[in-house]
Amino acid sequence: MTSDRPALYEMFDDRFRTGRCMNGDAGVEVLYTGCRWAEGPVYVPAFRQVIWSDIPNDRMLRWDEETGAVGVFRRSAGYTNGNTLDGQGRLITCEQGNRRVTRTEHDGTVTVLADRWQGKRLNSPNDAAVKSDGSLWFSDPDFGITSDYEGHRAESEIGANNVYRVDPDTGEVRLVADGLTAPNGLMFSADERRLFVSDTGANHIRVFGVRDDGTLTTARSSPTPGTAGTPASTTSASTTAGGSGRPRWTTGCTATTPTARSSDGSSSRRRSPTSPGAAPSATVSTRR
Repeated sequence: MTSDRPALYEMFDDRFRTGRCMNGDAGVEVLYTGCRWAEGPVYVPAFRQVIWSDIPNDRMLRWDEETGAVGVFRRSAGYTNGNTLDGQGRLITCEQGNRRVTRTEHDGTVTVLADRWQGKRLNSPNDAAVKSDGSLWFSDPDFGITSDYEGHRAESEIGANNVYRVDPDTGEVRLVADGLTAPNGLMFSADERRLFVSDTGANHIRVFGVRDDGTLTTARSSPTPGTAGTPASTTSASTTAGGSGRPRWTTGCTATTPTARSSDGSSSRRRSPTSPGAAPSATVSTRR
């Protein structure tokens, strides 16, 4: 497949051209250039808006699809990073500065979904993904506590960078993957049988199998660019004591580093019947 359009992406798999990723009219449009550091864009269908984080400026912005206008969604936002929507169209946000994951309700109030694990404060939640069963999965590296630039400098109470799951019924925060260097972005496969975790500190992507009980299987590294569907290598992992099924990386693991040059970083448009209300200032409640 050829095109006269200037190259905007470097593609390693032709399925991006022929599949749902590109439908022949894909292009890059600059929505806004006034951010110091833009992260976590999410498209809110009901509002026809893109909401994202401008981390060092401690604000969240929104772009209106109808007017093209960009405005502030929330100031003093807690140095937010990743954003996503849950099954009810409510905004899920990782707040690095406040060291928590929150949900913006339809009335604009904010509910704290996770801020501690085993009584210890989280490091600085970075990215989140919501499974169809309502469970919330998020990464918790230390980016927001290593300086005051994108959070507040502090010591880690946990002493590790992990991935956690929040139970949709009880609200329990459970450790699902440890032994990672700096877990960053994460997402599920379309069938939700695999969880992809970008380990920025190790410069590779881990692929975990997802069990029905919400635990993870032994992980492997992501495919090498140009070898569609073929694992770059299979890394060894040990299961922690107690039979929890939580993968932990052993010393001496090897993996091929994937090279990924992405597009503009804009979000995919997700279908949802409802959407979060805009809440520049919000009443905060804590879910227990």
